[in-house]
Amino acid sequence: MSQPTKAPVKRRWLGLALIAAAQFIVIMDTSIIGVALPQMQAELGFTPGSLSWVFNAYVIAFGGLLLLGGRLADLFGARKVFISGWVILALGSAIAGAASNVGVEIAGRAAQGAGAALIAPAALSLLMALFGGTPELPKAFAVYGAAAPIGGTAGVFLGGVLTEYASWPWVFYVTIPIAIAGQRGSVDIIGAVTGTAGLAALVYGIVRAPEVGWASIETIVALGAGVALLALFFVVQAKSRQPLLRLGILPTPQLGAANIAQLLLGAAWVPMWFFLNLYLQQVLGAGSFAAGTALPPMTALIVIGMTLVAPRLLARFGGKPLVVAGFAFLAAGLLWLGFVRPDGNYVIDVLPASLVAAFGMALAFIPSLGTAIGVARPEETGVASGLVNTSYQIGSAVGLAAVTALSSAVAGGGTGTESLTSGYSAAFLTAAAIAVLGGIIAIATLRGTNPTANATTDAELVDANA
Repeated sequence: MSQPTKAPVKRRWLGLALIAAAQFIVIMDTSIIGVALPQMQAELGFTPGSLSWVFNAYVIAFGGLLLLGGRLADLFGARKVFISGWVILALGSAIAGAASNVGVEIAGRAAQGAGAALIAPAALSLLMALFGGTPELPKAFAVYGAAAPIGGTAGVFLGGVLTEYASWPWVFYVTIPIAIAGQRGSVDIIGAVTGTAGLAALVYGIVRAPEVGWASIETIVALGAGVALLALFFVVQAKSRQPLLRLGILPTPQLGAANIAQLLLGAAWVPMWFFLNLYLQQVLGAGSFAAGTALPPMTALIVIGMTLVAPRLLARFGGKPLVVAGFAFLAAGLLWLGFVRPDGNYVIDVLPASLVAAFGMALAFIPSLGTAIGVARPEETGVASGLVNTSYQIGSAVGLAAVTALSSAVAGGGTGTESLTSGYSAAFLTAAAIAVLGGIIAIATLRGTNPTANATTDAELVDANA
């Protein structure tokens, strides 16, 4: 790699705008399909059990390949990998939109996830290269973090508009024009395959268990294969000369604690978003467009919290109190949602509880993300970025799968509002328990420091050839 050169202030903020846009699109693609699922099921022939794979295919490819994306960013330069990710994302979007059967649709979604897996860690590497060691780093993390909930809510809203007034393929085609606008070494392919396959098998086993039984051969084989493949992944990493994940990075102070916090944030937050959308549509009777318009207040609070409140509190109190308080608010909001009613309404049953949860997410996300990236070596920023994104996505996928399984068991297969509400209530309460666990672990493992204050000063230099 060539000698880095310091980026001008104007270039840094223009670069951040592009990085935040990337985060926006990556998260939007996870949520935009939500309200389009009924139409996709009817036209493509998905069964109720297989429909969740429209979501899971993206998340598994995304989460499973993030470490590979981070390693590629370190080897070949973040900018090149960033651009390559957009190309793959555009191709996957075209395939998913043009799909005429289940297999092609799932393949297109997986390709979208693979492209996102290149974009996300490269974007964080570029952010650290632009802002690492500068006073603006906490603000940069805040802007980057705020782009995620905006993308999630925009996806739900835009998906509702496109599904209601156009057709479901447009929830994929809309990404294409955005994507178009948008050092030597070896790559550990075996590690990428074992890691991704292990995660896929694990999530598959959890998703299928409510249908086929937890003690069935299919479930046992899937879960056993997932655990074995993930164990093999770590064995491969330990023996590889150029691993995707250098295991020596794991004992880095605070890295493990920050990644656990991100994992549990994903495991609590994503099920809340998923089941809140279902409650609005299937119990309260909101249409696609109305459900999409119900979430902007929550997003607005997250943006304000991440960009204005969290950075100031972070500078004053450090990261640990914010993460712990964030988990506490998130748990309180989810507990409140656990009391949703079959005859409830948006203003009483959804809005206040979702705002409490959103404020908690705003407090916890930035300091835990900043800690995970800031403690890494300059040459391993891409891997650290991939690792923290992987933690969040694994938490999202496994958390959603587990909470969905529990919700389905409580609902007992009923389709009436009473049964559905019972299942959704169980989902919110389970997510609340996950948030409580996250707070307890944060108290025990995190140190009370400012995660962005100690970021390596070497990262403030930008590689012109990256």
